[in-house]
Amino acid sequence: MDFTSNYFEIFGLPVGYQVDLELLANRYHQMQREFHPDRYINKPSQEQRLAVQYAAVINQAYTELKSPLLRAQHLLSLSGIEGSGEASITRDSTFLMQQIELREALSEVREADEPFVVLDRVAGEAREQYADLQREFGQQYSQADVEDAVDTVAKMQFFSKLLNEVEQFEQELDGE
Repeated sequence: MDFTSNYFEIFGLPVGYQVDLELLANRYHQMQREFHPDRYINKPSQEQRLAVQYAAVINQAYTELKSPLLRAQHLLSLSGIEGSGEASITRDSTFLMQQIELREALSEVREADEPFVVLDRVAGEAREQYADLQREFGQQYSQADVEDAVDTVAKMQFFSKLLNEVEQFEQELDGE
């Protein structure tokens, strides 16, 4: 296994935003079995170390490719682009207002008479917009529209974080 190869190559997948997640999972489990460190317990120490390194790279590659946001960031890094377009987002007043409104609605969940209804509304809106951004990135990447793709990834970061917060709220409410 070549540690310098991109994550798509590790799993034998075409480089692109659209990924067959079922195929990815199947190849991940196959490689996980093949390179699991326990299979190398009776091998020389160098082979044991390599198995641990392979397993770590396989796990990292799988984590990044199954996540829409991390996959997009990986694709940009393969194109030589590091960092995000957060600076341009701060100039997008419509996007910022939308974020403020969603975060305000999320902060009001605890005081709401029907907290799950409010949370479901916020979650639904956030998931819908996150899905729209994923489609947008896919189109931008396939058309080599790198500048807009960088901005879209930055927006995806906002929604990914918001959806993580929604999930935490759901867990808190379920525990109450």
